[in-house]
Amino acid sequence: MKRRPWSVIVVACFFVVAGAAGIVYHLPEWKAVPALGSREMWAVVVRLLAILCGIFMLLGKDWARWLAVVWLAYHVVLSAFHTRFELIFHAVLLVVFAYVLFRPAATGYFQSVQKEITSV
Repeated sequence: MKRRPWSVIVVACFFVVAGAAGIVYHLPEWKAVPALGSREMWAVVVRLLAILCGIFMLLGKDWARWLAVVWLAYHVVLSAFHTRFELIFHAVLLVVFAYVLFRPAATGYFQSVQKEITSV
């Protein structure tokens, strides 16, 4: 298996930390177990997706990097309804992370893991 690039490690850890921090930050708002379909439950699902993206990127799963980019794109859309700073911040993160996750070193890593799995 090809070595995991540092850039992938950094981005994956960012997703894990961002997801966990989001859950911890919003814990006080959840007085009881939120009802399925509620806004709070959706917030938990979105943050769990971030954690899963990070973990599975570290494991070399190609779908996880695609999901991470979609996750960030979703935040860009959400940020359009908030402050201009949030919109710019999430848009810059999207561009930087997409570049990092799809540059040749990262692509080679994800492809090498995929080839290893299919050859077994």
